[in-house]
Parts: sequence; structure tokens; C-alpha cells
Amino acid sequence: MAVDRPAFATAGRHLPAPLVPVLAGRGRSGSRKPFVLARTRAVGTRIVAKSARVSSGAGSEAGGGRPGAARSLGALGRARHEAGCWRPSGRALDVSSPIQVVAVMASLVSDLVERARLTARAIVDFGENLFSPTIRIGVTGLSRAGKTVFITALVHGLARGGRFPVFTAAEQERILRAYLAPQPDDAVPRFDYENHVRALVDERIWPESTRQISELRVVIEHKGGTGQRTLTLDIVDYPGEWLLDLPLLDKSYEQWSKESLALARAGPRAMLAGEWLAYNATLDARLPADEQQAIAAAQRYTAYLKACREERWSLSLLPPGRFLLPGDLAGSPALTFAPLSLPPEAEPPQGSLWAMMRRRYDAYKDIVVKPFFRDHFARLDRQIVLVDLLAALNAGPAAIRDLEYALASILDCFQVGRNTLLSTLINPRVDKVLFAATKADHLHQVSHDRLEAILGRMIEHAASRAKYAGAETDVVALAAVRATREARVRSNGDELPAIVGVPAKGERAAGHVFDGEREIALFPGDLPADPQRVFDIGRNGFQGLTATTPEEAEFRFLRFRPPRIERTVDGLPTLPHIRLDRVLQFLIGDRFQ
Repeated sequence: MAVDRPAFATAGRHLPAPLVPVLAGRGRSGSRKPFVLARTRAVGTRIVAKSARVSSGAGSEAGGGRPGAARSLGALGRARHEAGCWRPSGRALDVSSPIQVVAVMASLVSDLVERARLTARAIVDFGENLFSPTIRIGVTGLSRAGKTVFITALVHGLARGGRFPVFTAAEQERILRAYLAPQPDDAVPRFDYENHVRALVDERIWPESTRQISELRVVIEHKGGTGQRTLTLDIVDYPGEWLLDLPLLDKSYEQWSKESLALARAGPRAMLAGEWLAYNATLDARLPADEQQAIAAAQRYTAYLKACREERWSLSLLPPGRFLLPGDLAGSPALTFAPLSLPPEAEPPQGSLWAMMRRRYDAYKDIVVKPFFRDHFARLDRQIVLVDLLAALNAGPAAIRDLEYALASILDCFQVGRNTLLSTLINPRVDKVLFAATKADHLHQVSHDRLEAILGRMIEHAASRAKYAGAETDVVALAAVRATREARVRSNGDELPAIVGVPAKGERAAGHVFDGEREIALFPGDLPADPQRVFDIGRNGFQGLTATTPEEAEFRFLRFRPPRIERTVDGLPTLPHIRLDRVLQFLIGDRFQ
């Protein structure tokens, strides 16, 4: 339905005040420009664009979308960690050095002990699974990707009978009920599901992001071929920054230092790392260890990592992860180290700054990385990696490339392959990995497949290695909780696909600061049909926040408040979503066949 004046029409209902267009960005050359339609309350303060018309959109996509196949959209720029993420760190062994021989032998013994622990844990898990079928699903993603919202929405939908048309077991009404049960791991914090639901439904605020590992057990009773059956889901929520630490297990301190320094001197990182690099240049790794120098270096390195994570840059490859999420290790020697510019000799002088930094780097792996791998990561059956791809698109091509390398590192870390009796006892494997581009509700549905294509292009190289090992991989554009609805906007004779929602308080666009109450219509920009274009830097590429001002950026994606929640005829709240049912079908659908 079209209207003559600026107004939003949906389901035969008009907003009481008009939506008026506000320029939000320049758009790419030859494309339609992103802009905002803002509904204002105060009479006489509206910014009027007389040519704008709004019509009702195709609107709801509760699930739907075509079933995904793993994408093949180009070669990844480089392959990382070809041998996986669990083997002894490679160092040349100098047999004339007794100290080095002892150190390497100790490392080998430590690795054997870790493998023995993994095998013992796998045997226990396998025995328990024989009597009570269980799937351990890892949920991770980099900062602000929406892990907490995803788990809350998934569990809420299962427990409350959400609308999941693509999830076959739900569509065929084979799920009898789903409920929470006490989790099996007493030492792991419980995922705070109830408070997160309350925040979404009652307060319309997004839950706080993940800062530590947590777990939640969901039991699903369903109809099977021979009667009623039970499937248990153990959902393990952990920060993606921890996942990016796993490649450190395969790297010596010297290798990590060399790679970290090279990375810090390239692209936009060179400016962000300036203070740390300048201080690093004053250090002589061969001189006696100085605690104050180590503290100063670690502080500057941490500040550089935090700067990389800011919205304007949105860089992703930022290990060690505990530097950003230190928890109870803040200030400990295990977090008081940094890369050094090292001389060519193979071994550090005894008592040197180099030796101290290496020892603390190794301690970080022993205290932080190995226990996480052994106790949590190595026990996963399925994995979903949530990706805030829109934040990288906001920032520009450098952020896209950085995210590409981070995703390649992540997928290389999974022990991917089919679960057989022997492989389960000896080497537990993840046999399904799903990468999800979150916040798909920030785009009109015409761009959802394009968003998937860009993500698929990022992980193609790493995913192809995983498929050859027997793992099934896929990508999906997802909104676990849909915060917007869709509309068609007319401006200057063009009909544009727009989204309508309430931006979070403090969000900015085209000189406007939103108060968290006004509803706006936004055309954020066109995603390119060719995913390669977002990786191109130069005349044919696109510009993000790193290359220009927010008003000149090609895309502008705002954060929106959670929607007003609809309720069923029984008075139960239902959380709208985009393709969450496709996620369920991929991760657990085969267990209901």
C-alpha cells in the first residue's frame, strides 16, 4: 500500500508521525545512497524531503530462506596454520645445549600428558553418550557478534514452541517439549538464561556480552521411530577471543613475536600500534630482565589491541585473547609479556628480558590456552561461529581482510571430521561448523543472500580443507532476534528497500543523535552482487569508516533496540527471528531422523 505523504504503512496501520529522509552516507559510485527516514515528534522541527514516499514491504522472514550450501566464492589470500592447532611448538633443537634439550623434552612430555587427558575425557563422554544421547554445541564469535542473544533466542524458541518452519522436527510436530536441566560441569558458570530473557522481553535492552565461559543444558523430548526419545543439548558459550588463542599452541614465542610485529606494521594497524612500536624499539631483548619494562610493554601492547577493536577499525585478529578479557588474571605475570624485536640467535641469554618474555608466553599457553582446549574446546561435537560482518563492512576493506584471516585461523583450529567409534575414543572431532553473519535484520531481505556470499568468500579456503577432512560446513545470514521490519521507500523517483526500527540511544547518522525512542526508516546501502568487491582496496573498492568520515562511508549500519515482543494466544512472548530455524536444522536436525 502506498501513501502520498511520508509515512510508514504496515498491516494497514500508519505511524502517527511522518518518516522523513535524512542522508546517512554517500553510497557507492553509481548506486543508491544510504539515508535515514526519521520520525520526529516535535512540530516544526522536521527535516522534510518532499519526494519521499513509503510503501509497505514484503516484510517478515521468520525463518525461511533457501537451505544453504557451502559457498565457493574465491581463494583466500593466505592459508594459516596448515597443520592444525595442537602439536609441539617448533624450535630447532641444538643438541649441544643441555638446557634446550631438557626444555624440548619437557615440552614433548607435556604434550603427551595433555593427549592422555584428552583421551580419558573422550572415553568418559563417549560412555555417557551411549545411555543419554548428547550433543555439545560450541557457540562463539568475536566481540559484539551477538552470542548471548543467539543462545537466549534459541533456547527460548525451543522451550516456548517458536516458529521454525525450516527446522523439520518442529515443523512436523515431533518435538514434544524442551526444558532446562542441571548442567553436567560443576566448575563452569551457568548461562544466565532467565535474566537475559527478561532483558529482551521486559526491558527491551540487549543482554551483556560474553566475558567468560558458561554452559546451559537443554533436554528435548521428541517422537522417534520406535516411540518417545530424548536428546540433550549442552550449549557451551565462550568468547571468540579465546578461540583465536588456539593457534598459539603451535607457535614459539619467537615465531609469535615476528608475526605480531609484521602485522602491527601493516595497514591501519601501523598508526594504532605507534606508541607500542616506538617503545618496543627502545628495548634490547638480550639485556637483563626488567619487570617495569615488561609491564610497560604489556600495557602498550594491550592498548594497541583495544584500539584495533574500536568501531572505526573493527579489526578481528587480536591474540592473546586474555589481554582483552583478562578476568582474574589481570596483572599476573602470565599476562605481562609482549612481542619483542629479536636478534637472529636461536636462544635467549639466561636472565634476559627475552628469556622472561618467552617464559611468560609459555606460561600463558599452559595456564590459559591448554586448559581451555582440553576441558572445553576438544569436547565439542558441533560449532557455530557468529560473525559481526556488518561491523567490518562499516569499517572498510582492511577490516574485511583482517576478519578473513581471523576466520581462516578459527576454522583451522577445529579437529573436523566424522565421529566414529575409534575417532571418538582417540581424537574427538567437530563434524559440523556453521558460520553465521549476525544482525541480518540490519539489511533488507534482498541483501541476505549477498551477506552470506561475502561470508562464504571469506572462509572458502579453510572450509575446503575442512570438507576434505569430512566436516560439513555452511554459512548463513542470521538475526536471532529481529529488531526491525521492512518497508519500500520512494525517494527521487527510486523505490528503495528499507528497514524500520528504533536505533539504540546514542547512535549517530547524518548529524542526528538518536534517543532510543524514535522509530526511523533506514536504507543502509546496497551490498554488491559480486562479493569480491568488498575485498578490493582502491578505485574499484569501497570506502569505510577507516578511509573517510561517517557521512561519506559507503555503508552505515546502526544498532537497534530489541523489538516490542508479540505474544501468542496463550499470552506467551515470541521472539521474531531471521533464519534461526535454518541454524537449528543444520546443527541438530540430523539427530531427529
